[in-house]
Parts: sequence; C-alpha cells; structure tokens
Amino acid sequence: MQLIKKRNSLILAIWALLLLAGLAALGLARWSLAFVSLSTLALSLLPPLLAFRWSLTLPLPFLVATTLFFFASIFLGEAFDFYERLWWWDLALHGFSAIGFGLTGFLFVFMLFEGDRFAAPPSAVAFITFCVAMMMGAVWEIFEFLMDQTFGLNMQKSGLYDTMGDLMINAVGGLIASITGYLYLIRNSAGLLGRSLSEFIHLNRRLYQKSKNRLKK
Repeated sequence: MQLIKKRNSLILAIWALLLLAGLAALGLARWSLAFVSLSTLALSLLPPLLAFRWSLTLPLPFLVATTLFFFASIFLGEAFDFYERLWWWDLALHGFSAIGFGLTGFLFVFMLFEGDRFAAPPSAVAFITFCVAMMMGAVWEIFEFLMDQTFGLNMQKSGLYDTMGDLMINAVGGLIASITGYLYLIRNSAGLLGRSLSEFIHLNRRLYQKSKNRLKK
C-alpha cells in the first residue's frame, strides 16, 4: 500500500511540476519551454484519458512508466538538453519504449482473440508484437522530424544516423517484447514483464474471458 501511494505521489508531482513549469515559462515569455512543458503534460495525461474513454483499467506501474517516459524524453531531453549531456539517454528511452509498445501490441492482439491462447500460433502473435513495436518506433521518428521542422527543436540530433540508431535499438526492444509474449503464451509466465501482462489481463478480465476460462481448467 505504501508503494502504491509513493507511485501515485510521483505521478502527481511530475504533473504538477510540468504545469508549473509551463505556466512560469508563459509568464516569462519563454515560448519554447512553455510548449515543451505543456506538451509533455498533455501526452502524460493521454493514457489515463484514453483508458477512461475505452473503459480500461491501467496498472499503476504502466501509468508511472508512461509518465516517466514522456517526462524524460520531451521535458528533460529537450528543455534540459539531456540528449546532448548523456550520450545514452536517447538509446535507453527508445529501447524501453519499444518494449512498452511491443507489450501493448501483444495485449491488443491477445484481446482480439478474447484471451484464447490457441486461436493463433504463439509465433504469429509474437511476430505481430514485434511489428507493432517497430511501427510505433517509426511513428515516433516521424513525430521527432515534425517537431524539429515545425518548432525548431533538435530531437533528431544527427539526422539519419540518429534515426537509424534509434530504429535498431527499437528492434532490440521489440524483440524482447515479442519473446516475452511468446513465453507468456506457451508457459503463462515470462518473468517481470510477463507479470505486467498478467496484471493488465487480470484488471481487464472482461476483455480476456477465454484466457480466464483456460486458466481455470
């Protein structure tokens, strides 16, 4: 219970910090910082808003992870130039985000089959998981390009080399996510990442009824 409270407090603290930074930047006419701060806040609020709209229950670790990702990638990366200060910052964020996108893709595909582990070969579901991670990585690169061209940011850094490096790291993260999904389907266990899948499925049992029934047997 104490850990849950700390995680909730962390999310609220980040949201409050972003809001205050955005308002302060507006007051000081620092338009770039205001845009970065408020954009980060908006993106951080997007997952819980979409979950509410679609009647989904998101595990608290997922909300913490998404909030920290947007905070680290956009706010710290751009406003405080962490991408230049720490050479591994961009690579680490792309790797972790690829794992997250891949696991999200797995949950979506698994939901389409209502949690039926035998509706499709585990290898096929794992392949789709990898494709989702790569697609989201490509979309993020397009987002970085548009931000640079529209608002004069420098998210792509060295251009082509940065983009290709990000996509290769994204492929590694997507592979980890697809292997996790594969092991979860054939063993119902895949370590820490597998437990995160189980938690989401448990919280949204109505979407995975066939998985629930299989596990009871």
